[in-house]
Amino acid sequence: MDLKDSTSEGSMGSLQPSSIQIFANTSTLHGIRHVFVYGPVTIRRLLWTLAFVGSLGLLLVESSDRVAFYFSYQHVTKMDEVVANSLVFPAVTICNLNEFRFSRLTTNDLYHAGELLALLDVNLQIPNPHLADPAVLAILQEKANFKQYKPKVFNMQEFLARVGHDLKDMMLYCKFKGQECSHEDFKTVSTSRHSAFLFSGCVDGGGVAGPGQHRRTLANTWCDEWMVLAGPCWYSRRGGGSLLS
Repeated sequence: MDLKDSTSEGSMGSLQPSSIQIFANTSTLHGIRHVFVYGPVTIRRLLWTLAFVGSLGLLLVESSDRVAFYFSYQHVTKMDEVVANSLVFPAVTICNLNEFRFSRLTTNDLYHAGELLALLDVNLQIPNPHLADPAVLAILQEKANFKQYKPKVFNMQEFLARVGHDLKDMMLYCKFKGQECSHEDFKTVSTSRHSAFLFSGCVDGGGVAGPGQHRRTLANTWCDEWMVLAGPCWYSRRGGGSLLS
């Protein structure tokens, strides 16, 4: 009796579905319920298995390709070419790299702004005098002699206007659209440290096109006015630096 009962329980246990079969028959994943079915292996079951595994493999291959493509951070640059019959002349601003004129400096200027101009240190002494040009050093030593000197009122705006460059003195030659121009065709533009000169020859907004429709300017950069103790400056045969634009 016991042997019969145990045999009966074993046969009933073999007929109970496994966990994977229960999951496959309750899942909405297409085709999986035909792979894990009750009963023996059949040709239909093998075909469904091949189809399911093949589809899953194709999904993994395509997904890995898209993931790799995403992390490659590719981008597309779109460019459009537009042909214009004429171009508006751009704004041209001339600024002297040397902000101020050395010859216009006074003892009072050096007392108040010598450190700002990098000509004196915090103790109102000339830094690295052995590197300076002898002629420049002699003038600077004379102007930076503060013994028994009583400083006067210093106005930064007045200083900029007095020591800054004047385009009338700088400009040697100017030509625009085949006609000569002068310093009066430039507007003074003030910056935080010095003045620049903006060309106003095309303020009317007219277009400029064709050969020869350009601006040509020759200006003296006043290399002998550079406020550096030692520094590069290009000189022409006339003895003054030139800027050609």
